[in-house]
Amino acid sequence: MKLLSFKFNNQVKFGPKVKKEEAVWDVLAIQEAFQVFPAFPKTIIEGIALGYDFVEKIRRLTEVAEKSEQAGKFKLSFTEIEWLSPIPRTPKNIICVAKNYDEHAKEMGGEAAPSDLVIFTKSPTTIAGDNQVLPVHADKTDSLDYEGELAVVIGKEGKNIPEKLAYDYIFGYTIANDLTARDVQERHQQYFLGKSLDATCPMGPYIVTKDEIPNPQNLAIVTKVNGEVRQNGNTGDMMFPIDRLISIISQYVTLEPGDVILTGTPKGVGKGMNPPQFLKSGDEVKISIEGIGTLTNRFE
Repeated sequence: MKLLSFKFNNQVKFGPKVKKEEAVWDVLAIQEAFQVFPAFPKTIIEGIALGYDFVEKIRRLTEVAEKSEQAGKFKLSFTEIEWLSPIPRTPKNIICVAKNYDEHAKEMGGEAAPSDLVIFTKSPTTIAGDNQVLPVHADKTDSLDYEGELAVVIGKEGKNIPEKLAYDYIFGYTIANDLTARDVQERHQQYFLGKSLDATCPMGPYIVTKDEIPNPQNLAIVTKVNGEVRQNGNTGDMMFPIDRLISIISQYVTLEPGDVILTGTPKGVGKGMNPPQFLKSGDEVKISIEGIGTLTNRFE
């Protein structure tokens, strides 16, 4: 199932993409109209915490709408909505993995990839949505860079998770752009400020539930800037695969439903080019990941 979050009539909503249509089911409106369940989650994170039962409830609601004589009333065209990040607000900082692709580690100036996991975080205020116009933050940086990444959405609380059970804690996957002010990052000698300018973590367009992506370690990931391919990688090139990432991180941090883990970026970022090519006003970045879709943002 492909789930998205959006605004309609100034209300934050969520729902599944309508199959073969550029539209979303307004499941909150369906529940309100037909009272299919005694209770239904009001937010997507509340729903994610229910696990697969949440997906089944959404399927049931769409079935009820389709069998009614008012099905069209509960479909919202993509042109009618304001896209939000599938997770509009994470429970804690976004958890990010640095230099998880060997060739990217080298292009960033390292002779060898790190032997241990490198973790940093981004503030929840960095979260933005698909098709949102984003600032280049020209008053703070002249080196805003892109990083296309597979993002993992956690589905249930876990601590000290064994690798062999890690996938049980995943709800689904989405696309993220870990935008980075390289000069700020270098000047402060740490990641947080350079990674946490407002609206520097667009995500979307959907969360794809894990049942639809049986092997997330073999997905093509492509980043284009103004139509030019800059990154062309595969999630199979991660040095720390997803199950290991979850296991290691959970030894230190309790993972919660709605937490997002950015799994690292392949080579081809702007800083790694000769000369470096950073984002400027008017640029458009598209990140595509096999099985999920394309995240698109323009900058001004």
